[in-house]
Amino acid sequence: MSASYVAYTGINDAIFTINLPYVKFGFGASKEVGFEAKKIGLKSVLLVAGNRISQTKLFEEIRAQLEENDIKVYTTNKVHIEPEDEHLIEAYREIKNLPIDGFVALGGGSTIDTAKILNLLYTYPSDLNDYINKPVGKGMMPPGSLRPLIAIPTTAGTGSESTSVAILDVKKLKVKTGISNPYMRPTVAIIDPLTTITMPPMVTASTGLDVLNHAIESFTTKPYTSRPAYKNPAERPVYAGCTPLADVFGAKSIEWVNKYLRRAVANPNDIEARYYMMLAASIAGIGFGHAGVHVPHAMAYPIAGMIRRWYPEDYEFGYPITPHGISTAVPAAAAFKYLAPFNAEKFAMVCEILGYETKGLTPHEIGNLLSEYYIKFLEDLKVPTNLRDLDFTKEDMEPLINGTLAQQRLLSLAPKNITKRDLEKIFSELL
Repeated sequence: MSASYVAYTGINDAIFTINLPYVKFGFGASKEVGFEAKKIGLKSVLLVAGNRISQTKLFEEIRAQLEENDIKVYTTNKVHIEPEDEHLIEAYREIKNLPIDGFVALGGGSTIDTAKILNLLYTYPSDLNDYINKPVGKGMMPPGSLRPLIAIPTTAGTGSESTSVAILDVKKLKVKTGISNPYMRPTVAIIDPLTTITMPPMVTASTGLDVLNHAIESFTTKPYTSRPAYKNPAERPVYAGCTPLADVFGAKSIEWVNKYLRRAVANPNDIEARYYMMLAASIAGIGFGHAGVHVPHAMAYPIAGMIRRWYPEDYEFGYPITPHGISTAVPAAAAFKYLAPFNAEKFAMVCEILGYETKGLTPHEIGNLLSEYYIKFLEDLKVPTNLRDLDFTKEDMEPLINGTLAQQRLLSLAPKNITKRDLEKIFSELL
């Protein structure tokens, strides 16, 4: 695949961009939020945190550090785990008249994504559907920069502190989709591994699996040079396909998740495991934030949107939920097995990073090897390995496929062009 990066025909895209937040990483980094907020000139901020975190000592410390730097702090805990469009609109209505010049997000991916969307609506008020990605929404681009956003992740998973994407459920359609544009990326990411120590085991497992999928999927996307040339640079998508940098970040993230996620789940106070899982989440976020993800994430959106009765351990919110990391992990083994023959070199490299010898294996054997590894990894973490365990049946096949086909922004990055027939084969194995 490396040779494809230097392809230049005059009709293909030959440019990739690097769009990063200012990142501060390390033990105790969250204690410097006031310094960072003052440095970028914030005077009045909205501190966004979920109900649980807003009752913690960490939340009070963050607020106090901001106030000590003469920054007025407004707060909201209107964060829905796996954000929904209706809840986001309700949260926006409550904050739209506040005099704020920036946002601080304290929490996991749901919180950071909520803050991104609130920032977008607050800065450029419009119908939420105007900004949701096509074909679900209109995919409208905001006219310019948003207000500064400082993201302080408390889970090692989504990498949302590094990306310009926010994920949400469209409740009436029972589908998960996203909003993506280059202006939504946080201004500052403050990444403190100590904020993840209180994560319970299943939350640690789910968010860590999201890192693994970000890394493997971005590593195996089509190269950015496979896209046609863009006459208007503004048309170049946020998810542009794999790049040399995405390869570097993805490879290291795969290695660290394989080595440290089981340890982090088994012992929440394993500081070394927490450190490297947090670092893996962030660099995988940088990688997939530019390259994109593909089939498992596209399949995850209808899986999460259609869940009816499943209640995972450690997610006691009073409503059924498939956490994002689990939604992507359940279909991953089957999807990777199916896709491996279409990008055998990259999938072989994934297996080698995981410690397997692939010399002499056929592309189908490589796919089987990765699938077997992945299923065993899920079993070690006590995560479901098929959709039957999530209470899906064969009767759900058609809406699951249709919901996946709606995610063309992701499917277009897969190593083969994905058809309904392809999805039927993958979903059949899971059901």
